[in-house]
Amino acid sequence: MQQTRTPHVVVVMGVAGTGKTTIGPLLAARLGVPYAEGDDFHPTANIHKMTAGTPLTDEDRWPWLDAIGEWAHGRAGLGGVVSSSALKRSYRDRLRAAAPGVVFVHLTGDRALIEDRMAHRQGHFMPTALLDSQFATLQPLEADEAGVAVNVSGTPEEITARAVAALSSLQSS
Repeated sequence: MQQTRTPHVVVVMGVAGTGKTTIGPLLAARLGVPYAEGDDFHPTANIHKMTAGTPLTDEDRWPWLDAIGEWAHGRAGLGGVVSSSALKRSYRDRLRAAAPGVVFVHLTGDRALIEDRMAHRQGHFMPTALLDSQFATLQPLEADEAGVAVNVSGTPEEITARAVAALSSLQSS
């Protein structure tokens, strides 16, 4: 598999179950940069809320987004990949405020496919019951945001290849 270097910090975003934790490390390997798992930046209180099936509020998310933004800022010019749902424009704006050069890869897909994948994954704190709130909150990337949308149908390798190709076309435009 060919490795492509990027100085960008890429935020792999999308609703729960789109494969951020699967695609993120594969994308990082293809780009030759480190990967950071966005869930690792959550305060313990957030994980407890989500485990209990309680959606997070914006106030819950600010410290989490700030921690991800700090990591992304530290990787500026070096490159990196980090996962973050980044569902709202205001969340992405907060990440961009901390790390202005971030680029987003929005993993998108059919709700039924995503729900099926969530139902079959093991050891994750996000219950399928929160999927509706995730879709209700989602604000897709806007035209003025640096990023690409990548469909999550197919194998992780196929999805990663689509993400690399989309990022390459974004960088060359």
